[in-house]
Amino acid sequence: MTTQSQTEHSESFKIFDIYDTQDIVVKDPSLKPYLNLGNKLLLKSYGRRKEKFAVGKIPIIERLANRLAVPGHVGKKHKVITSWSSGKYNRNMKTVLQTLETIQKKTNKNPIQVLVEAIENASPRDEITVIESGGARYPQAVDCSPLRRINLALRWMIQGAYGKSFGKRTKMADALANEILNAAKGTMDSFAMMKKNEAEKQADAAR
Repeated sequence: MTTQSQTEHSESFKIFDIYDTQDIVVKDPSLKPYLNLGNKLLLKSYGRRKEKFAVGKIPIIERLANRLAVPGHVGKKHKVITSWSSGKYNRNMKTVLQTLETIQKKTNKNPIQVLVEAIENASPRDEITVIESGGARYPQAVDCSPLRRINLALRWMIQGAYGKSFGKRTKMADALANEILNAAKGTMDSFAMMKKNEAEKQADAAR
C-alpha cells in the first residue's frame, strides 16, 4: 500500500466508526492547534505521550472521557467516589457515547462540532493569579494559554454536569449533554459559562 493510499485510508476512519471529524470547523485560531480532531476508531493513548505539550495531541473526546474519571475540586468539595466515576475506560467512554447520541438527537448536528463550539464559548481568555511581594499577597490578571483554556472548559463542563446529576435522578450522560448544549449556545444555564464569566470579571478587576 502506497503512502497516499495509506493516508486516504486513515482519513476515511470515523471516531468509533460513527462520527466524522473532517468537516469540523474551529473558529478560534488560538485553540485550533490544541484541539486534536483526528479520526480514530479507538481513542486510547494509554498515557504514552510524554513529549512537551503532549496533552494537546490527545483526541479531544479522549480528554473529555479522562476528565470524567476525576471531575476535580468544586470549592471545598471533591466528589470522586461514585458508581460510575471509577476510572474505567469502558465506563467513561460509554457515558461519552451516550452524551454524543443525546446531542445528535436534540440538534441533528454533528455532536463533535457542538462540543467544539461549547469549548470555544466556555474557555476563559484571562484569569487571576496570586503574587506575593513584600509579605503582601494580591491578585494579578494573566492571560490563559490555549491549552489551559481547553482544560478549564472541559473541567467546568464535567463539574457542572456532575453537580446536576450527583444524588439526583438525572443521569450523568443526560446532564453532560445539556451542559454541552447550553455552553454551545452561550447561555448562563451552563455552569462552564458562569465560571468563565466569573473568572474574566475577577481578571478585569485585578488589572
